[in-house]
Amino acid sequence: MCAKPVGVIGAGSFGTTVANLLAQNSKVLIHTRSKELLEQMRQQHRSRNYELHPDVTPVDTLEELAASTEIIFPVVSSSGFREVMRKVAPYLYPYHRLIHGTKGLDVTLPDGYTAEDTNLPLTRSHIKTMSEVILEETAVVKVGCLAGPNLAREIADKHPAATVVASRFDSVIAEGQRLLRNDLFQVYGNKDLIGIELTGVLKNIIAIAAGALSGLGFGENAKALLISRGMVEMIHLGKALGGNTEAFIGLAGIGDLVATCSSSLSRNFTVGYRLAQGETLPQISASMQEVAEGVNTVRIMKNFAQYNGFRAPITEKLYQVLFEDLTVEEALQYLMKIPLNVDIDFL
Repeated sequence: MCAKPVGVIGAGSFGTTVANLLAQNSKVLIHTRSKELLEQMRQQHRSRNYELHPDVTPVDTLEELAASTEIIFPVVSSSGFREVMRKVAPYLYPYHRLIHGTKGLDVTLPDGYTAEDTNLPLTRSHIKTMSEVILEETAVVKVGCLAGPNLAREIADKHPAATVVASRFDSVIAEGQRLLRNDLFQVYGNKDLIGIELTGVLKNIIAIAAGALSGLGFGENAKALLISRGMVEMIHLGKALGGNTEAFIGLAGIGDLVATCSSSLSRNFTVGYRLAQGETLPQISASMQEVAEGVNTVRIMKNFAQYNGFRAPITEKLYQVLFEDLTVEEALQYLMKIPLNVDIDFL
């Protein structure tokens, strides 16, 4: 075990799962801003429906967590990520290493616009990955991320799984592998930090679409069509945001895409499935304990693609389903009529 504990910020399903994985190799401190959840972890040694490993200890403050650790895993929603980084920033120093597990984007809106505007003039300068947020808001230099087919429930149930630790620093990758790897959990490394972050973000769009196909009752041919064309769209969007194609064809890309497009354990898949069953987005959101990151990602990427002059048809139609009056059936009819003649156009 490591001499110093490892920190985890966030006690949702994946944050708790990361803490339990880390606890197999190190003492772990975990912090959540939810006082109710903090009390449950203390009294019952559980975080909602997840038991805590005996070596996971909840702490009251970010100051206490940062002072006691050198390696921290932030696993909070993208909508609250920058705020959390600002709160923990006074207690972080260049010797800290942060490896986040958040699959979302942070957007700074252009002046005079709101998130609900349908024609946001979004450029790359308005859109930040979580590693970029960490570098902007804190004194931390060595940053990494986790991405891969990491459905929390399956990992908690001790099914074989794997993840990718990405960082520009070999030492961060090595530390992530040492801390997370066990007999049932493999950890790969990748130097393309931005690309690996983007794979985890963009696959959520396709996962919503996959859930919608399933909700309509379609089978494996339709799913295979969506996954393959969705991968092409992900690569085009990812390259426009600064990622490399190679990041999308490994575990964090194809692997995560297949998992989240095939499982009802995926929150994004569930959103799409329920949309196809006739529920509205507000109804679905109100009943979900945790955020489906893909909903916000659809909004961001639709505007980014539109303003920068390239097509992302799955994202565009999904935006109309989520935020306008288009039905899932109408979206599918449109997508099936797109006259594409080339299969692979990104190599």
